[in-house]
Amino acid sequence: MPKITIKDGSSFEVETGTRLVLVLKDNGVDILHRCGGHARCTTCRVSFAEGEPARMTAAEKERLSQQEDLLGQGRLSCQIACDHDMTVEPLMTLASSGLDDPGGRPVDSITPEPEWIDRPY
Repeated sequence: MPKITIKDGSSFEVETGTRLVLVLKDNGVDILHRCGGHARCTTCRVSFAEGEPARMTAAEKERLSQQEDLLGQGRLSCQIACDHDMTVEPLMTLASSGLDDPGGRPVDSITPEPEWIDRPY
């Protein structure tokens, strides 16, 4: 089982294939996910201290490239399936946003249907 560690030191063992955004949300980690996990915004971004996946979805690459050229500055947790150990830090949190709601609960599977590509950096 993959182990997901948060930069603050907390960690969670998860089922292989679980979406990272759900691991964080379900374990009480403060993270935004305003579009509901559909790769339409960039609020669920995380940075990696260790274990950044070598692949990403085409939707993640497109969104990060379009919005302020965020490609290489973080990853979309809604587009990451947990299949190995990772150490992450949420980059956008409800507490720092001034919003009342982090966003709707993402579905269990990655949406849109993933087209996997090699990370371009």
